[in-house]
Amino acid sequence: MLEMSVDSIRVSPMNYQRVVILRQKESDRYLPIWIGPAEADAIAVKLQDLSVPRPLTHDLLRTVIDTLGGQVQHILVSDLQNDTFFAKIVIRMDGDLKEIDSRPSDAMALAVRTQVPIFADETVMEKAGVLLDKETGKPIVPDQPDQPEPVPVDEEQLKRMSAFTDFINDLDLEDFGRRQTGGP
Repeated sequence: MLEMSVDSIRVSPMNYQRVVILRQKESDRYLPIWIGPAEADAIAVKLQDLSVPRPLTHDLLRTVIDTLGGQVQHILVSDLQNDTFFAKIVIRMDGDLKEIDSRPSDAMALAVRTQVPIFADETVMEKAGVLLDKETGKPIVPDQPDQPEPVPVDEEQLKRMSAFTDFINDLDLEDFGRRQTGGP
């Protein structure tokens, strides 16, 4: 498991869909995950420390877990199949760890409320993690045994990334230095 942090939440200028950008701790690897607008708002509200007049769904979930004597330990982006991410919420209850299947967006919204670590499985990062060239801001392929230096991703490889292609084409390296919760 690789520890991640929420780097930013962005809106695609192509289709106005939201994407949460997770950054691997102590690395320049990023994991873009498309999420719905309600979940993006739920994450952004907590990251910006905004108050809402009534509890949101993820606040309710936290309260239910607490009331039942559970404690969220961490969340894990556990799998990626056919451009769909899967996650688990890991809860300690009565001394046992329970794994609850979840959408990554809901798990992240709960994680920012409970201030627990966010992890990604290494296989997920291998499939969808993005390294950025610091000079060009373009995605690069990690070091290969027969290639001493990272090589820029070619157009054919980008097309195979299907759901991530539009997002990757719009990346601007300068934006990764500051947190954003909306806007292109």
